[in-house]
Amino acid sequence: MYLTDRGTYLVQGWQTAKPETIEIPHLLTGFAEEGTFIGATMSDSGRGTFTLTGLPVTDAETLRQLDLAANERAIEVPKAERTFYGALPAH
Repeated sequence: MYLTDRGTYLVQGWQTAKPETIEIPHLLTGFAEEGTFIGATMSDSGRGTFTLTGLPVTDAETLRQLDLAANERAIEVPKAERTFYGALPAH
């Protein structure tokens, strides 16, 4: 997972039948920048992975910079900010 200069995340994962959808391990989400999260809907596969959908990365220069396995692809997804609304007072 990479932070882009456009305020998005580029996420690489296992390809699925749809070019805009990839599958990633649950633990990959822990690499989001502190205070942020992947701003795309993720569906739990039940196998320790999520599927998520984004804009397929097709730019040749960007793809050359990635170390993609033959069964992987990359998508771009929003980077969302976490908002803390406070907590209940401790008693």
